[in-house]
Amino acid sequence: IKYRPRTLKEVIGNKEGIRKVVEWLKSWEAGPPKKRALLIYGPPGVGKTVAVEAASRDLNLELIESNASDYRRNSDIKSFAGLASQYSTLTGRRRVILLDEIDGISGSIDRGGLKAILSVIENTRCPIVLTANEIFDPRFLPLRDRCLLIEFKRPSVREIVSHLRRICLLEGIEADERALRYIAEKCNGDVRSALNDLQAAAQGLTRLTMEDVLWLGYRNRKEDIFKVLRTIFYSKNCITVKQAVDRTNLDLDMLFEWIYENVPYHFDSPFELSEAMEALALADLYRKRIGKTQSWSLLRYVIDLMTAGVALSRVGRTGRWVPFRFPQRIKLLSSTKKSRELLSKIGSRIGEKCHVSSRVAVRDILPYLRVIFQNDRKSAEGLARWLELDKAMVRYILES
Repeated sequence: IKYRPRTLKEVIGNKEGIRKVVEWLKSWEAGPPKKRALLIYGPPGVGKTVAVEAASRDLNLELIESNASDYRRNSDIKSFAGLASQYSTLTGRRRVILLDEIDGISGSIDRGGLKAILSVIENTRCPIVLTANEIFDPRFLPLRDRCLLIEFKRPSVREIVSHLRRICLLEGIEADERALRYIAEKCNGDVRSALNDLQAAAQGLTRLTMEDVLWLGYRNRKEDIFKVLRTIFYSKNCITVKQAVDRTNLDLDMLFEWIYENVPYHFDSPFELSEAMEALALADLYRKRIGKTQSWSLLRYVIDLMTAGVALSRVGRTGRWVPFRFPQRIKLLSSTKKSRELLSKIGSRIGEKCHVSSRVAVRDILPYLRVIFQNDRKSAEGLARWLELDKAMVRYILES
């Protein structure tokens, strides 16, 4: 939010696409063009929405914006976009209507929201801009025919690194160039996701290193986790919440950790927080029951409680923006992954020689081995040879 582009100069990449957007908006000054609607399509996070918002500011247009998937009936679309497209502003400023994410809308071209959008386009007196991730579904064919199509592509790694570097300078963060490049490569061209990753990794730091960003490899990009979380925490529609979860192939245990980490920061009311945590507690009970009994039929209750249960815990509305935080438990596991792997290998070596399990070796034998290694170098060398421990293992025993 803080570094969301305010002008077109600040939008990353897609300069040719942005030029076409501006030309089309300016063409309305001479009257409605042949194509009364603009359809911008491309992957998530490449700047489709922010480009329209920035162009509206640069051209002094009043922007009326909404997410198309929030309007599921014909009447919903017409009451919002239909009326707005027919009446001018009180100040005389020209108006532009933005319907975001139309590929999430329900219905077909013959009924529901899509039919209403076509009707609004045919009768509009002001520019209508639509955005979508994917427009080649057959049901969108009539819509494609009536719109000017502009594709937004993924910005290059170099462009994203340059943007991240500028933000680090503004925030007073000394950033390792390799860390910035790692973030840029992991985000797969999704600038919004890269900014979220930078915020999560650099939170509370004055210096950003490779070690601070390696855990980002855990992220799954099919559906931006931050977008899914926004839906879970702020939607009042259970169907919308469950659909958002369906669109991600993020492991449910990982999603649970994300929700659990962020609930305390996004619910101000003690009552709402209590209700949300109660829903998560019940979901966790079902998770444990599934683990013990393999009763996978209970999984639907886990999903309902940890998503819709949390969403419905909110009674009022929040007026402040709160960033989402990466789960600290996962971050801790990531940062200690190498040492845990090393400990496991040491346990296996000891267990193999002493004919016990790795768990028993680590719990009962390793503490004595550590005392010997720290106090008797000659015996330590002999034991290291017998156990076939390498230098990294010996160093771990000495320093742990």
